[in-house]
Amino acid sequence: MSDAATYKRAKKRARGPYGRVGQMIDDLDDRLGVAKGGRTFMDKIFPDHWSFMLGEIALYSFVILLVTGIFLTFYYVPSSALVVYHGAYKPLDGQTVTEAFDSTVNITFAVRGGLLMRQMHHWACDIFVGAIVVHMARVFFTGAFRKPRELNWTIGLTLLILAIANGFLGYSLPDDLVSGTGIRIAYSIMLSIPFVGTYLAFFIFGGNFPGTATIPRFFILHVLIIPLVIIGLVGAHLFLLVRQKHTQFRGEGRTEHNVVGSPMFPVFMAKTTGFLLVVTGVTALLSAFAQINPIWQFGPYTASRISYAVQPDWYMAFLDGALRIFPSWSFHSFGHTIPFEVFIPAVLFPGILFNVAYLWPLIERKVTGDNQIHHLLDRPRDRPKHTAVGVAVLALLGMLFMASSTDVLANFFHLPLNTVLWAMRILVLVSPFIAYPITYKICKELQGLHGGGKRKTPNLVMRTAEGAYVAVPTPAYGDDVPPELEPETVPTFIEPEAEERLESGVRTVER
Repeated sequence: MSDAATYKRAKKRARGPYGRVGQMIDDLDDRLGVAKGGRTFMDKIFPDHWSFMLGEIALYSFVILLVTGIFLTFYYVPSSALVVYHGAYKPLDGQTVTEAFDSTVNITFAVRGGLLMRQMHHWACDIFVGAIVVHMARVFFTGAFRKPRELNWTIGLTLLILAIANGFLGYSLPDDLVSGTGIRIAYSIMLSIPFVGTYLAFFIFGGNFPGTATIPRFFILHVLIIPLVIIGLVGAHLFLLVRQKHTQFRGEGRTEHNVVGSPMFPVFMAKTTGFLLVVTGVTALLSAFAQINPIWQFGPYTASRISYAVQPDWYMAFLDGALRIFPSWSFHSFGHTIPFEVFIPAVLFPGILFNVAYLWPLIERKVTGDNQIHHLLDRPRDRPKHTAVGVAVLALLGMLFMASSTDVLANFFHLPLNTVLWAMRILVLVSPFIAYPITYKICKELQGLHGGGKRKTPNLVMRTAEGAYVAVPTPAYGDDVPPELEPETVPTFIEPEAEERLESGVRTVER
C-alpha cells in the first residue's frame, strides 16, 4: 500500500465515526470551545406540564411574524403621498388614495400569496399577544414571578407592552379608514398628557395630524426599532430561563432543589419542533379560512368618515372600552385644558395598571414577608387572596373589553346607546367586587377548609350524573397527599445512567 493510501486511511480514522461533519465540529470546538456549553444546553431539562408550552406559542408566533413581515416589506410602500388607484380591485378604481393604502391593496390582490401572508401576519400578531397574556397569567396565578425570577417578570411585562404597541403600529400602516381613525385617537391621547403632550405628539407624528411623516415613522418603528428590542428581550428572557432553570409544579420526585422533565435533546427538541409546525399550521389555516382586516371594504382614510361596528384588535379593546364609557369631564385652569375624558382612561388607568403589575413582586413580598427562593409552583387555590385579586383584575378588563362594542350591543339588543353606556359603567365598577369574593370562596372550598380555618383534606372537583360540579373531600392523608392526587405525575430517576435517560425520556437534575 502506498504512503498516500496509508495517509488517507489514517486521516479517515482520525475523523472518527462521524466523518467530515464530526471533524468540522471538533475543529470548531478547538477554536471556540463550544462543546461544554453546547452539552449543558442540550442537557437542559424542561418540565412536561402543558402550561409551559404557552410561552412557546408566543415565541413561534413571533417567528411567523418575522418571516411574513419580511415578505410584506418587499412590497409595502410607507408613504402618505397621494396616488390614483388603478389596481385589481375594481370598486376602488379611480379613487385617490395614499401610496401606503395602494401598496397594501396591491399586496392583497396583485401579489401571489399576498393575501395569505397579510392575514398570517395579522393572525400571528393576535396570537402572539394572546399567548403572552395567557403565559403571564399562568406565571401570576402560580407564583412563578417570585424570587429569584422578578427580572423575568419585568421582561415579560415589557414584552407585552411592546407587543401591544407594535401591533397597533402595524395595524395602522395600511392607512385605511379603520386604522386612520385609530391613529387619530392615538394622537388625541398623546395631546391629553399635561405639559408634555404637544411635544410628545409632535416628536412621534412629525407635526400635526394627519401629516405626511406619520406612516414612514410608524413603519421604521414597526419593522426595525421595536422588533430589535423585542428580540433582545426574548434573548434575555431565554438566557435567564437557562440560567435559573424552570419552575415546576409539585409532585412525585420534585423538590426546590431539582428539575424533573425531558432533556432538550432529543425528547424536547422533537416535541418543540412538532409544536412549531402545529402553531404555523393553525395560523395558516386561520389565515386561509378566517378573514381579518379587509381594508378594501373599509376604504382609504378620510377624516370626515367613520365606520359602524368596527373595533380595534382585541388587545386594544380594553383601552377603547375605557374611552367609550368614561364621562365627558375636563379641567380648565390657568389657560390650560386637561381632557379628563381622554387622559384618565387612556393614560392614567393603563399607567397605574402596568406600574402595579411591575411592582407586584415587591408588593407581595412586603405584604407576605416572604423572602425565600421559590422553584416550586403553587396551585391557585392554595393562595386564595392572590388568586382573587388576579381574577378581579381580569373581570375589570373583561368588562372594558365588552364596553368596546357599545354601539354593536345597542343595535343588537335594540337599546338606546346611553342605556348601554350606563350599564357598562356600572358593570365595570361592580364586576371586580363580585369576582373577588366568589373566587376567594371557590379557592377555600377547593382547599377543603372548614370551621376554624384549619386545613383538613383537599377537595376534588367532580361532575355528577346530572351535570353539576361539586367539591368532594378526598380521604384524609395528613400533610402527605398521595402522588396520584398530584397533577402530571411522571416516572423519575436519578442520573447518571445515560441509557435509562434515553429510554424513559424523563430525568432529574439538581439545580
